[in-house]
Amino acid sequence: MSTMKFCCECNNILYPKEDKQQKVLLYAWRNCDHQEVADNYCVYRNKVHHAIGERTQILQDVTSDPTLPRTKSVRCAKCNHGEAVFFQATSRGEERMTLFFVCCNSNCGHRC
Repeated sequence: MSTMKFCCECNNILYPKEDKQQKVLLYAWRNCDHQEVADNYCVYRNKVHHAIGERTQILQDVTSDPTLPRTKSVRCAKCNHGEAVFFQATSRGEERMTLFFVCCNSNCGHRC
């Protein structure tokens, strides 16, 4: 488990810092000269998982964004509405960009 480290001289939080010459990880404060060698070299990864409801809300908000382009040349496959906003984003687990269309019908919000 990771804990925050504090400077013994000024009680401010210590930040990770690399000593490139000695190739060690240090904890150091930016405003005083205090440094100490890190006792743990573990790197943590914070992965955020969104709930289904959060994604739905994001898509509904997208249709009211005035900065996104709109088109009337695409019909919704779910409700047959004739207007959609579109944007490019990466799909889950992919690196390539995908063009997404979101139906502007307030009762639909279907994405394709």
